[in-house]
Amino acid sequence: MATEVSKDSKFTLSLETAGSIAVTIAMIVGMWYTLQADIEEAKKLPEPEVSRMEYDLKDQMVRDSIMNTEEKVEKLEEKVDSVKEDTRSINETLLNMNNN
Repeated sequence: MATEVSKDSKFTLSLETAGSIAVTIAMIVGMWYTLQADIEEAKKLPEPEVSRMEYDLKDQMVRDSIMNTEEKVEKLEEKVDSVKEDTRSINETLLNMNNN
Protein backbone atom coordinates (compact mmCIF):
# COMPACT_ATOMS: atom_id res chain seq x y z
CA MET A 1 0.00 0.00 0.00
CA ALA A 2 1.77 3.14 -1.22
CA THR A 3 0.86 6.60 -0.10
CA GLU A 4 1.56 9.58 -2.29
CA VAL A 5 2.44 12.93 -0.82
CA SER A 6 1.49 15.96 -2.85
CA LYS A 7 0.47 19.55 -2.22
CA ASP A 8 -3.09 18.34 -1.85
CA SER A 9 -2.17 15.77 0.84
CA LYS A 10 -3.32 16.45 4.37
CA PHE A 11 -1.36 15.61 7.47
CA THR A 12 -3.00 15.80 10.89
CA LEU A 13 -1.16 15.97 14.16
CA SER A 14 -2.83 16.06 17.54
CA LEU A 15 -1.74 18.57 20.16
CA GLU A 16 -0.76 15.69 22.43
CA THR A 17 1.55 14.18 19.79
CA ALA A 18 3.06 17.59 18.95
CA GLY A 19 3.68 18.22 22.64
CA SER A 20 5.33 14.82 23.06
CA ILE A 21 7.60 15.49 20.09
CA ALA A 22 8.52 18.92 21.44
CA VAL A 23 9.31 17.54 24.92
CA THR A 24 11.41 14.74 23.42
CA ILE A 25 13.42 17.17 21.29
CA ALA A 26 13.91 19.48 24.29
CA MET A 27 15.16 16.56 26.41
CA ILE A 28 17.61 15.45 23.72
CA VAL A 29 18.97 18.98 23.27
CA GLY A 30 19.29 19.37 27.05
CA MET A 31 21.17 16.09 27.38
CA TRP A 32 23.46 17.11 24.50
CA TYR A 33 24.46 20.38 26.18
CA THR A 34 24.89 18.68 29.55
CA LEU A 35 27.11 16.04 27.99
CA GLN A 36 29.20 18.68 26.22
CA ALA A 37 29.64 20.59 29.49
CA ASP A 38 30.70 17.40 31.29
CA ILE A 39 33.23 16.64 28.55
CA GLU A 40 34.74 20.12 28.80
CA GLU A 41 34.94 19.83 32.60
CA ALA A 42 36.63 16.43 32.32
CA LYS A 43 39.21 17.86 29.92
CA LYS A 44 40.22 20.42 32.54
CA LEU A 45 40.67 17.90 35.35
CA PRO A 46 44.22 16.72 36.09
CA GLU A 47 45.37 13.25 35.12
CA PRO A 48 44.80 10.76 37.94
CA GLU A 49 48.05 9.86 39.65
CA VAL A 50 49.04 6.34 40.50
CA SER A 51 49.46 6.35 44.25
CA ARG A 52 52.62 5.00 45.80
CA MET A 53 50.59 2.35 47.60
CA GLU A 54 49.01 1.16 44.34
CA TYR A 55 52.44 1.03 42.68
CA ASP A 56 53.91 -0.93 45.60
CA LEU A 57 51.02 -3.41 45.59
CA LYS A 58 51.35 -4.03 41.85
CA ASP A 59 55.12 -4.36 42.18
CA GLN A 60 54.72 -6.91 45.00
CA MET A 61 52.16 -8.85 42.97
CA VAL A 62 54.58 -9.09 40.03
CA ARG A 63 57.43 -10.15 42.31
CA ASP A 64 55.27 -12.83 43.95
CA SER A 65 54.25 -14.13 40.55
CA ILE A 66 57.90 -14.37 39.47
CA MET A 67 58.83 -16.21 42.66
CA ASN A 68 55.96 -18.68 42.22
CA THR A 69 57.00 -19.32 38.64
CA GLU A 70 60.61 -19.85 39.73
CA GLU A 71 59.52 -22.39 42.35
CA LYS A 72 57.44 -24.27 39.80
CA VAL A 73 60.36 -24.36 37.35
CA GLU A 74 62.66 -25.75 40.06
CA LYS A 75 60.14 -28.50 40.86
CA LEU A 76 59.85 -29.38 37.18
CA GLU A 77 63.64 -29.53 36.87
CA GLU A 78 63.75 -31.95 39.80
CA LYS A 79 61.12 -34.15 38.16
CA VAL A 80 63.00 -34.10 34.84
CA ASP A 81 66.22 -35.12 36.63
CA SER A 82 64.36 -37.95 38.34
CA VAL A 83 62.92 -39.15 35.03
CA LYS A 84 66.41 -39.02 33.47
CA GLU A 85 67.80 -41.13 36.30
CA ASP A 86 64.97 -43.63 35.96
CA THR A 87 65.57 -43.82 32.21
CA ARG A 88 69.31 -44.41 32.70
CA SER A 89 68.58 -47.12 35.23
CA ILE A 90 66.14 -48.85 32.86
CA ASN A 91 68.63 -48.58 29.98
CA GLU A 92 71.41 -50.10 32.09
CA THR A 93 69.16 -52.93 33.21
CA LEU A 94 68.15 -53.65 29.62
CA LEU A 95 71.76 -53.58 28.43
CA ASN A 96 72.82 -55.95 31.20
CA MET A 97 69.99 -58.33 30.30
CA ASN A 98 70.96 -58.29 26.62
CA ASN A 99 74.65 -58.88 27.39
CA ASN A 100 73.93 -61.91 29.57
